Amino acid sequence: QVQLVESGGGLVQAGGSLRLSCAASGTIFTPNVMGWYRQAPGKLRELVAAINSVSTTNYGKSAKGRFTISRDNAENSVYLQMNNLKPEDTDIYYCGYGRAWYSLDYWGQGTQVTVSS
Repeated sequence: QVQLVESGGGLVQAGGSLRLSCAASGTIFTPNVMGWYRQAPGKLRELVAAINSVSTTNYGKSAKGRFTISRDNAENSVYLQMNNLKPEDTDIYYCGYGRAWYSLDYWGQGTQVTVSS
């Protein structure tokens, strides 16, 4: 089992920035993919950004040009720097961990990001 603990969400004004962090613990395996997804009530979870063990990245449409994903393999952690936030970025953001792109097996509890206009 892998446990994921997220932090860094909150309330910010439009144009502001937030940095999300996620630390993995437990039965860590490599190679792996860590990523951030977002989900609104009643909607499907969608990709924000993901990164694999060699730091190849994959961004969803909403993130391109504004968000940057990074990781620290020694700390089993992934980060999401979110700049120029917009009200439509408001959502619950989930950290995921797994063996392959689009196949994340473990999820954190989510962190709320709220952007006010």
